[in-house]
Amino acid sequence: MEAIVRITSKGQVTIPADIRTKAGLLPDTEVEFSFDGQVVTLRPTRARKESRGARLVRQMRGRGDVALSTDAIMALTRKG
Repeated sequence: MEAIVRITSKGQVTIPADIRTKAGLLPDTEVEFSFDGQVVTLRPTRARKESRGARLVRQMRGRGDVALSTDAIMALTRKG
């Protein structure tokens, strides 16, 4: 499968949708480039993608401004 695309002044290209789909290149997929002197190769990294939940927890960690124990938080969720 081949496609001709233009490189922008910022060095960006758009990978055609059918190629992205067949290669499994989903949004936020990290890719790596290699160059053997003649051919540039792009492939998904082997690094495991962080899940949405793990990303949210990482972003929120340490942002709480009220010191409550787990028991106190659970008691608040059970009131009703």
